[in-house]
Amino acid sequence: MGKILLLIIIGLVVYALIRNYQRSLDKSAAPAHEHTIENMVKCAHCGVNLPRSEAIYSGGDFFCTPEHKQLGKK
Repeated sequence: MGKILLLIIIGLVVYALIRNYQRSLDKSAAPAHEHTIENMVKCAHCGVNLPRSEAIYSGGDFFCTPEHKQLGKK
């Protein structure tokens, strides 16, 4: 009888450890899905919208490519 009780207790401890480990994995994975919002700007030549970090800034205007920067504002 004592051996059965000991096996049940060991089983419950193992179950609790596994469940706790799975919860810790879920908590650490959640912040990885956060996305940052970036401002969009319009190319002064063609009007295409693109993220500000990818745009070329020149003379107070944003451009999508170096060619459009050379062509200037439309």
